[in-house]
Amino acid sequence: MNKSRLEEFDFGNANARQKAAIEITEGPVLISAGPGTGKTFTLVNRVLYLIQIKNVNPENIFIATFTDKAAKELLTRISNELIQKNIEIDLNEMYIGTFHSLCMRIIRENLEYSSLGKNFSLLDSFDQQYFIYQNLWSVFNPIENIELLTGKVSVWNKAKKLLTLFNGLTEEMIDINLLLEDKNLETQVLGKAKLAYDELLKNRNKLDFSSIQSECLNLLRDNQIVLDKYLNQFKYLMIDEYQDTNTIQEQLVFLLGGEKKNICVVGDDDQALYRFRGATIRNILEFTGKVGESAKVIKLEDNYRSTPDIVNFYNDWIITTEGEGYGFDWDNFRIPKQIRAFRKNKSTSSSVMKVSGIASSDDWHQNVLKTIQELQPHITDLNQIAFLFKSVKGQEAKELASFLEKNGIGVYSPRSDMFFDREEVKTVFGVLLMLFPKYGDKMGSGEYKNWLGGLENYYHECLLTASSVIKEDKNIIFWLKNLILQHTILKRNTDYALSGLFYQMLQFDYFKKFIEMDLSKGITDQRGLRNLSIISNLLAKFEYNENISVLTKKNIDRTATQFFNNFLRFLREGGIEEYQDESEYAPRGCVSFLTIHQSKGMEFPIVFVGGLGSYPRRDTNFLLQEVYGKYSEKDEFEPLERMKFFDFWRLYYVAFSRAQDMLILTTEKKDGLGRKPSKYFDETYRQLKEYNSNKVDLSKFDFNETKETNLKQSYAFTSDITLYEKCSLQYKMYRELGFSPVRVGSTLFGSLVHQTIEDVHKAVLRGEESKITSDNISIWFKDNYRTLAEAQRSYLGEAQLNAAKKQVLNYVENNQSNFSLLKEAEVNVSLVQKNYILNGQIDLVKGQGDTVEIIDFKAEKKPDIHSERERYEQYKKQLEIYAYLLEQRYGLEVSKMHLYYTGSENENPRITFNKNSDTIEKTIIEFDNVVKNIQKKDFTCLSNDLKLCSNCDMRYYCGRAERKR
Repeated sequence: MNKSRLEEFDFGNANARQKAAIEITEGPVLISAGPGTGKTFTLVNRVLYLIQIKNVNPENIFIATFTDKAAKELLTRISNELIQKNIEIDLNEMYIGTFHSLCMRIIRENLEYSSLGKNFSLLDSFDQQYFIYQNLWSVFNPIENIELLTGKVSVWNKAKKLLTLFNGLTEEMIDINLLLEDKNLETQVLGKAKLAYDELLKNRNKLDFSSIQSECLNLLRDNQIVLDKYLNQFKYLMIDEYQDTNTIQEQLVFLLGGEKKNICVVGDDDQALYRFRGATIRNILEFTGKVGESAKVIKLEDNYRSTPDIVNFYNDWIITTEGEGYGFDWDNFRIPKQIRAFRKNKSTSSSVMKVSGIASSDDWHQNVLKTIQELQPHITDLNQIAFLFKSVKGQEAKELASFLEKNGIGVYSPRSDMFFDREEVKTVFGVLLMLFPKYGDKMGSGEYKNWLGGLENYYHECLLTASSVIKEDKNIIFWLKNLILQHTILKRNTDYALSGLFYQMLQFDYFKKFIEMDLSKGITDQRGLRNLSIISNLLAKFEYNENISVLTKKNIDRTATQFFNNFLRFLREGGIEEYQDESEYAPRGCVSFLTIHQSKGMEFPIVFVGGLGSYPRRDTNFLLQEVYGKYSEKDEFEPLERMKFFDFWRLYYVAFSRAQDMLILTTEKKDGLGRKPSKYFDETYRQLKEYNSNKVDLSKFDFNETKETNLKQSYAFTSDITLYEKCSLQYKMYRELGFSPVRVGSTLFGSLVHQTIEDVHKAVLRGEESKITSDNISIWFKDNYRTLAEAQRSYLGEAQLNAAKKQVLNYVENNQSNFSLLKEAEVNVSLVQKNYILNGQIDLVKGQGDTVEIIDFKAEKKPDIHSERERYEQYKKQLEIYAYLLEQRYGLEVSKMHLYYTGSENENPRITFNKNSDTIEKTIIEFDNVVKNIQKKDFTCLSNDLKLCSNCDMRYYCGRAERKR
């Protein structure tokens, strides 16, 4: 290493161990990073060191984080530092994200080598369970002895049991053939069910969340050409939260690490929380043994977060493992460490204390409220206070939150299962119930009583809430009466389904007040609006899963029954989380009620830890445990009988270590059944002093401000810049608030042409130009149509299919002689600015030597250049930025930029622009201004395009289309 260059690197305030973690880049490294020891700071500077000092290209760096938010924070901090150092790189090239997102990126980049077809659907947890439920009768119930797996429970819980079993087998990579040969009948049935499930996914071109990583691992293992590409590309791997990785993730790390093994794993075994998701602590504990003697271990033990009292408290907690009626040893299942507080105590009072309630929850509630009220003069905002529980859905957390809110303390608790109790949610469902009178009649007569159970009472509450809300609005009453009459005796197909009805509701005053909410207000003020967005997504999900686009005479009754009897019932059983703004660390004006898992990676000036009646318990699926024992590639690691204690101690270690300035353990004190605190906290709790304002001088505490979240947002040319410029209201609803659009317009034709032309380009770039024959094009075309139709649930007529195929064949015929000039297809580029990242994709790059041209395809006829001048100008600006970024990334010169209209027949299909470097800076400034307007929540510029307005879901609310007619 050149010493002068090394001296150029700014290590900032890095301590000696952090500096070592930044500098040691070659070979395997384990960074054991305790709470508050500057892990993110170290990772950011390690990346900067690789780029600035070791001249490593961003594409050679692979960073896996545990959450999307952590990835965004890393990316933000890295890009800000690079801008400050005037280092221009394309961050799009760096592989940074969660394991799932990185695996998805590898799969999509090499889709032709995977077992998936194009346009596959990714199932989230609910979608997966609903998919299994939909196929219970036709696929799973016919399997002999299936009841051994599902038991005698509701159909939804049967689906949930199967989901748990299937995901468990996937995550442990169990060979299904071994299960089929097992002598145990239950194990055989499990093998048959998993085989049927995998076949179902393959036939429907779907991928569930738990299978993403195994699909990626198999793709790499089975295709040496793909593996070699990434072995050559990834020179340095960094894995965050390594203590919470699973078997597949470990195998991916070592596979991609190759022979060099420049693998840096970062984590804290004391903060391992995700065994229930398949994570295993053995990965971090066995890392050095697996990589050999060359491994370097760096322990970050200086805590910059908490007071010495707090640090000493959780240090004692993790090593104190014996008490009345219990005891266990860590043995070798923990990395020894001693976290040291960098800060000094400023108050003579201890910063760790307790707040108790004597003999009743009311007394406890009052004491907690009193403590908050006495803290308020000494803090700047309630968001400096967080309450942590094992679960916020339990009675203890919900009742405390409700009491605080009734007494003027705002509470932010998005995971408390309150969604279905909100007035706006009940109102929407109440109005929908009114709109299906036949369903209402059957429910009223008791026909669904046994099926609905307690949900029937909820529906009555929804009807009462809706009636109360709408009684003063004559317009909505008139609208309701008209539609109820139509739906009672439906004579012809409507042009809407449930989503369409929902968007019609937004025209009325009750709903308008939510839509017109000032988005600069806090998250609790926006809650109603955000819940409406969630409803729009649930309705879209229902319509997609049930393949419903309009109400018909044939489907209207079944649609209502399926929605209210099944879909909503399932959602309510599982619970819906309310909106969480990742860009806001803790909403202003309220205290946060979070699960301990949710708080991982966070810190708060004042932390109350509740749920102290908890005790260690092991949630075990005995069938899976038996299967793992027989067929898992790894033996059981931690002793089964001690796992529940290990997990319990780690969980509360995480909770206690979130506190910066004050840690308060809090509970109602109770003896006998449901003892609080439980015996596992009893001694620890007893030793703490009770908070007393007469004995604790709060003015001596120097409370930190709550951490600001500065996440650099990414924007795309088409889905952000172009959409905002067309209509900022559409942008607000669909991109900013995440409402799900209904009238998206048919993209099937254009996607079909585009994807088949992409197949042609990829064949050329693979050196397989001989495969570009009429027969092969027909095969690619048919495969693309099949997967697109399945994914979009829309179809093309024979004439449209012929027209689409003709466009592809014409393109090939007119351009085949120049295919040798193709350099790259589907090139991702990004523009990193101070406050945002702008992403785009170039369809095709072609040229000779260092001079290239870029092409953007449009699957339509060539429009008139004079009447569409504004549209062409927008395309030109976009291509200019693409050209600029391509030149920056590859050092090439872009000579020309083309729009290629595949629908053109007897004319030149291209519109060509010469690149003008002088206008690029002006174009970047224009895009800057658009993003500034988006970021300051300016959504006042509405469309003047009658065609756009006429097909917009918000036309009922906006009314611009009607006013223009």
